[in-house]
Amino acid sequence: QVQLVESGGGVVQPGGSLRLSCVATVRTFTPYIMAWYRQAPGKQRELVARMTKGGNTTYGESLQGRFTISRDNDKHMVYLQSSSLKPEDTAVYYCYADNGLVGVPPYWGQGIQVTVSS
Repeated sequence: QVQLVESGGGVVQPGGSLRLSCVATVRTFTPYIMAWYRQAPGKQRELVARMTKGGNTTYGESLQGRFTISRDNDKHMVYLQSSSLKPEDTAVYYCYADNGLVGVPPYWGQGIQVTVSS
């Protein structure tokens, strides 16, 4: 099966920046939608950013301007960059991919921890 592998997490100071990467293990996999979600302790999973194959983007509420999603279809990768991180950005971040095909479920990465703390 297709696997999504995240990297780039860790501990960042408030106001700092971060770049997360996600790669699909099946190199022919180029889904219609790739996205990043996050789940903070005690909170529901929420959308951070989403991008279609054609480059159209959608951001979670109040997150546009602090987070930027990008993708390289030739490398089968999607990225999430953030500037001016806040403590409330602390969460497990999940890579997501969806071909939009009937009967085919989306794929999820196993998640990567991002901690924003002094």
